[in-house]
Amino acid sequence: MKKSRKKIPLDFIIDKLTNSIENVITGDSFHTDVSLVSGADLKKITKKSGWAFDWKYELKQPGREVYKLTITNSPAVIQGLISLEMKSDHVYMHLIESAPFNQGKTKVYTGVPGNLVAYACRLSFQRGFEGNVSFFSKTQLVDHYVKTLGAFHFGGCVMIIDEQAARILIDKYFKNQLP
Repeated sequence: MKKSRKKIPLDFIIDKLTNSIENVITGDSFHTDVSLVSGADLKKITKKSGWAFDWKYELKQPGREVYKLTITNSPAVIQGLISLEMKSDHVYMHLIESAPFNQGKTKVYTGVPGNLVAYACRLSFQRGFEGNVSFFSKTQLVDHYVKTLGAFHFGGCVMIIDEQAARILIDKYFKNQLP
């Protein structure tokens, strides 16, 4: 019997929409890269090392792609992760998580969640889905995603980022890289 999980409502906070990611103390901005997670990466991404989700499980799910956000020229340090699935007409975000050192009051960098969501939007354009991205939100964060991401509340806990909102996010994080 195949083990299935119920949809996990996302509860990431858009701490700040930045031009990339910013060091909290210095305000310095750093260019980032997004790439697929590798098997070697999974050894570092564990609950024991402070990650909340089981990313090994996520990577094994059929149809899902797990991406990591790193600072350009520093590919060994993962800033955040996102799990995406290509649906028939949009990209669906299953999970998103900032690295443990990018969470809470002592976080090192702001802008990680916004950067990952912008990447999902960019990927949606690249795959022919016109920037459309959806995700399942915790009820109390629906208004937060409307205000910070330009998402709209589709009903229940379903949120959608449409073409217009996607273009704004992509322009913020990936200047001149719209497909």
